[in-house]
Parts: sequence; C-alpha cells; structure tokens
Amino acid sequence: MEFFDNHKKLFLTALGLFVLLTLVVAIIPAINNQENNAPLPNYVPLSKEAQLGKDSFIANGCVACHTQQVRNVDMDKMWGNRPGIAADYAANTRLDFLRNTATLMGTERTGPDLTNIGARQPSMAWNLLHLYQPRSVVEKSIMPAYPFLFEVKDKLGKNDVEVVVPDDFRKGISGKIVATTEVLNLVAYLQSLKQTPLPDGKVPMEFLYKKKEVPVTANDKAANVPDGEALYTQNCASCHQANGEGLKGAFPPLKGSPVVLGDDLELYVNIIMLGYDARPEYAVMNTVGTDNNLTPEDVTAIINHERKSWGNAAKPVNLNDVKKIMDFIKITAKK
Repeated sequence: MEFFDNHKKLFLTALGLFVLLTLVVAIIPAINNQENNAPLPNYVPLSKEAQLGKDSFIANGCVACHTQQVRNVDMDKMWGNRPGIAADYAANTRLDFLRNTATLMGTERTGPDLTNIGARQPSMAWNLLHLYQPRSVVEKSIMPAYPFLFEVKDKLGKNDVEVVVPDDFRKGISGKIVATTEVLNLVAYLQSLKQTPLPDGKVPMEFLYKKKEVPVTANDKAANVPDGEALYTQNCASCHQANGEGLKGAFPPLKGSPVVLGDDLELYVNIIMLGYDARPEYAVMNTVGTDNNLTPEDVTAIINHERKSWGNAAKPVNLNDVKKIMDFIKITAKK
C-alpha cells in the first residue's frame, strides 16, 4: 500500500512505462522500417521546382481530396501499373524540424488518385488550364478553381508561360493569362508523380478481387484487338473531349480534322507519339504515345476509333503500316 500512497513512485513508474511503451511501439519499429526500406533503384528525387510544388500542394489543401496510394485491389488498377509498396514512400523526408509530411497518401478520393498522374496526364498545358478552371476540361468537375495562382498581363514577357483558356471561361479578361512561378512548380510536382518501375526480375504484387472475365470464343476475330474507344478515353479525351470537339482556343477538335480524315498516316502517328507544336492558336500537345508506352496495336485502335467517330467516315488504317512508322520513330530516337 505504501507504493500507492507515494506520489513520486507512482509518477516515476507511470513515466517509465510510458517511455518503455513509446520505445517498443513507436520508436524501435520506426527505426526498423527506415533500415529495411529504401527507395527503388530507379527512383528519381524531386527537383527543386517539384519540391516547391509539393509545398504548394500541401498549402492549398490538395491532399484533402486526392490520395497517393494504389491499393492491391482490382478497382485501383486504373490509378497505377502496380499496387504501392513501402519503398514508394521511403524517400519522403520532413519538410522542416517542426513539420513532418512523410507521405501524402491521403484518406479520401473526392478527386482521382495522383500516384501516377505524371504518366496519365503529363501535359503542362492541360494541367495549367485544369488548375485555372477545372470545368473547362472536365465539365462536371467539383474541384475548386485556383485563378489566384495566375496573373493577367497586357503583354507576354520573354519567359512567361501563357495559359490558353477557352473564351467561355475568361470572364471578360482581355489580357494574357500567365502562369506564376508557384503554379509552374505545382505542375512540376504533379508531373513528377510517376510509379517507379520495379527492378528487373521483380514481380509486382497482384491486384486482388479481380472481376471475372468472360471467355472469348475462338471465332471472335476481334479477340486480340484493343478497344479503341477505351484507349481514346484513357489517353486523349481529357484534352480533345469525349465528343471529339476539343476546346476552342485550347485543344483542337478531332471531329472533321484534316489530319484525322487525311491520308498522311506518318504525320498522324508522329503527332500521337511525338506530340505537336505547329498551331499557335492551340496549346502544345505532349508526347502522349511515348509517355504512355502505346503499342502499335494501341495506336492503330485509337486512330481507327477517331476516323469513324463523331461523324468522321474515313477508311481504317492498317496495323502493319502503323508498326513500320513506329519502328522508324524508335530507330530515329536512338540516333
């Protein structure tokens, strides 16, 4: 009973148990995690601009609506090439002495997961326009707009990056809408978010609870042909829109496009694989095909979908012809 009557012994015992539990439950496991996990060999550290963009991502509360974690369930397959692993977060460090943002995994997907957004949507023009006014590129988006990250100028400076905004979303603005350094850094951070490939020979974790696949009959000639509409939705629709009409003043229409309906297949494939920057009235198109590792089958399916949709009525292209052009592009790129 003397022990319970002595407040010093009670306090010191409680303190000792607290320190012991802290060591066993928190500190020792954390040290073990640091020792047993390291970034993947091909991991690319954040650039100075991307790190500043991460700070802006946090300051603007983006983590409240966007996760950065690909779970090992089939429904998450659309967000990344593989489920996330501990090594994906091993390189994260404290912001400073007082603030610790080891990860930005998030807890809610009001918006899409951003783990692999740098691969899914690498276009700077699209990202800037989306941040300025999300509904200009995604009609039913509930994401708030961030016009305060941009400024309006009468004349562009030498290093200014103009944001091409459709007339319907300019709200009477007559000058040039220019991206500030902060929003350029934010886009640099978004573009850096790509899943690091696993080392050669390493097999990624499987996605669980897969949907049952309906067996295809041997007589189905289209069994090995990719779904052009699905590929278009995944790789092209965010800019050119689901109806193929694009966005006036930002992204060109594919409906009635002379490139889509024309016979210059080499130009068509080059635009998809290498991007395009020959139209001053539109934003620069990034290298969609190269960035997303599209195969000749994928490119052929996308082209044929575009040539027969939205009132377009051009003849389908041949896979072998597309493959020859893509092989030439690869050979040229190696030189």
